[in-house]
Amino acid sequence: MSFFERYLTVWVLLCIVAGIALGKIAPEVAQALDGMAITVNGAPVISVPIAVCLFLMMYPIMVKIDFHEVVKAGKAARPVGLTLFINWAVKPFTMYAIASFFLGTLFLAFIGPDAVDLVKMPLGESLVVGDTYGAGRVVLVDGVKMLEVPLWRSYLAGCILLGIAPCTAMVLVWGYLSKGNDGHTLVMVAINSLTMLLLFGFLGGFLLGVGKLPVPWEALLLSIGVYVALPLVAGYGSRKWIIAAKGEEWFRERFLHFLTPVTITALLVTLVLLFSFKGETIVQKPLTILWIAIPLFIQTVVVFALGYGLAKLLRLSYENAAPTAMIGASNHFEVAIATAAMLYGLSSGAALATVVGVLIEVPLMLMLVRVCLATQDWFRHETAN
Repeated sequence: MSFFERYLTVWVLLCIVAGIALGKIAPEVAQALDGMAITVNGAPVISVPIAVCLFLMMYPIMVKIDFHEVVKAGKAARPVGLTLFINWAVKPFTMYAIASFFLGTLFLAFIGPDAVDLVKMPLGESLVVGDTYGAGRVVLVDGVKMLEVPLWRSYLAGCILLGIAPCTAMVLVWGYLSKGNDGHTLVMVAINSLTMLLLFGFLGGFLLGVGKLPVPWEALLLSIGVYVALPLVAGYGSRKWIIAAKGEEWFRERFLHFLTPVTITALLVTLVLLFSFKGETIVQKPLTILWIAIPLFIQTVVVFALGYGLAKLLRLSYENAAPTAMIGASNHFEVAIATAAMLYGLSSGAALATVVGVLIEVPLMLMLVRVCLATQDWFRHETAN
């Protein structure tokens, strides 16, 4: 792991402090950055600073993918099938159930049964002040129409977006540290990226609708295009061009090494922006982070245990079982953060929930790496070539 990756939790904590300080000392700076947006029918849809940061986060993930390897994935049908089953048939629904129970029932008294959050108006909807939309109500704030929703449901929206965004770039690190099959991990990153183009919007719209939350379909589809399809196309095209011009060794040893700190830096800048808006909430209610982190922690452990256990039942090798469980447990928090910020706004509870996902991701996944290493004798091992 690089220096930045090894201490990512520390950098995240520092960015939280920096964001809170920025929000308290110079709130106009963050507000001005948030105002730099591409609008559709008068509604801000794409935050330009966030879009730039997210592209810089996503592009290094996509450029690593060798799409020729996807064809070879058919030779490992069981681990690939299990990974897809966990990521798309199980994880989104367990996230919804666990987050709903904790945020909407167990922790509701702590969050505040009457606490509300102001989120962006759904793109493409013609609503007037006083109209209802799901569990929300249209209100006028400083001359701008906003949707007022229960605060716990806003947190739930962020959790849902994490649950439908599997596999981050860091999963390549977790697979490597757990001594898994790097080829399988890379193939699943590619397949998940392609699958997200089809299922992210569909599952997001369905689960957000079940949760009585705004379901701006146009914005969901636009987020997929901007935050997944665009870097995917850019990564695929530039990978081919760079390898043809410089060779694969230069691409892997020089170019990818250069991109790693760029990715982490872009993530940290995004976090500073997010926490500059949520600083007041955190200062007033610091336990908010805890109420969100607990269901996210439980969800991750449950999904990991399910994937690891099913891998054992299917008699997968350890080299395939470890990354299969890791991919299911980890979240594509870059896309989740971007989508939450675009759909609901940087200052929304949904955006805060996705940031909490980043906060707990590194230490939790390192714990699961240790679990894999300690239990690798439970599985058969692949014969070295």
